[in-house]
Amino acid sequence: MTFLTILAGLFLIFVYLTVLIVPMRESVIIERLGKFLKVGGPGLHILWPILDRVAYRHDTREQVLDIPPQSCISRDNIQIEVDGLVYLKVVDPALASYGIANYRLAAINLAQTTMRSEVGKLTLSETFSERESLNDRIVEEIDAASKSWGIKVLRYEVMNIEPSVHVVTTLEKQMEAEREKRAEITLATAEKESRINLSEGDRQFAINISEGEKQKQINEAMGKGQKISLIAAATAEGMTMVAESVNQLGGTQALKLKLIEQFVDELGEILKSADISVLPAEMAHVKGIFEGMGQVSTEMKKR
Repeated sequence: MTFLTILAGLFLIFVYLTVLIVPMRESVIIERLGKFLKVGGPGLHILWPILDRVAYRHDTREQVLDIPPQSCISRDNIQIEVDGLVYLKVVDPALASYGIANYRLAAINLAQTTMRSEVGKLTLSETFSERESLNDRIVEEIDAASKSWGIKVLRYEVMNIEPSVHVVTTLEKQMEAEREKRAEITLATAEKESRINLSEGDRQFAINISEGEKQKQINEAMGKGQKISLIAAATAEGMTMVAESVNQLGGTQALKLKLIEQFVDELGEILKSADISVLPAEMAHVKGIFEGMGQVSTEMKKR
């Protein structure tokens, strides 16, 4: 039993040293007598004990490396703290093993220096507005430098961009001043528009008043003109009738008598309304005298 146990143990040790099973997510570097032999992909591999060994193991999945915050100076001389994440993948396990000692540490350091260089080309506002283009440029720089490392940089993401406390305080004051400026401009614009509207209203009101007054004067003038025309027409017609009557028999005497009646009537009205009498009030009774004289004259002509 002891011999069988020892034999089984030796067999298991032999199998352990000979048989290699690589999982799907890994690749291994196999060396023979210290020299690179092959890259072992996922699956079963047979090794020669003592001669062959697994020198390196690499995870072939996409890896995420955290880039620590670092101080950068922007193009407008503002100090900011920037950190990010770099995503990479091992595409050549042999180069990742023999091309560089630690590709993770190298990728982190290269990302930091590249990020510092690219941030220095931008102003503070541009680092926020052009974050995507900044990520693309950093990926291009890291990928070009890491080709000999057997890795592929897939993407880079800037996580935080934090200016210093002094810069933040200054920016807050600047933003507050800018908001106050915009508020004052808005109020001034509103006041200007209000005054313009009021002046336009006053102007339109004055125009409407003047147009109304103008139309009123036109209407009054037209009314007066029509009145004068009617009076003139009536006067002309009356004079025509009077002239025709005068040409008839006894027309002259009738006209004279009519004029005398009007004179006496007007004189009586004047004497009634006047405070001072220039002539005796009995002159208002002259009408009766003239009427009697007219009747006498008529009777005499009939005889």
